[in-house]
Amino acid sequence: QLQAFGGGLVQAGGSLNLSCAASGFTLDYYSIGWFRQAPGKKREGVTCISSSGGSTLYADSVKGRFTVSRDNAKNTVYLQMNSLKPEDTAVYSCAAGPDWGWDAGYDYWGQGTLVTVSS
Repeated sequence: QLQAFGGGLVQAGGSLNLSCAASGFTLDYYSIGWFRQAPGKKREGVTCISSSGGSTLYADSVKGRFTVSRDNAKNTVYLQMNSLKPEDTAVYSCAAGPDWGWDAGYDYWGQGTLVTVSS
């Protein structure tokens, strides 16, 4: 089971740090993707990180502002979000998959956490 948490209400320009924690299995062998879905919009990929943490991908819309990292010892993946914009408002979810990239065969999905950025 995956669980994303750390969302909340923040003003534009602010920061939040999301966490994705796993229980019942180890994340060591999985790529982790962060996805978001804004009201009335399709889900989109935000970032993903390889099992070792050595490779990352970012959506163009978040490059330079968001940073993904992982601590396999804590079975947790993090998403540091800086310089937040109102258009970043969405429910953020994490997912684990055995492959790499945006289509990593994400088998496990966690409940999302709501991020609201006020202008």
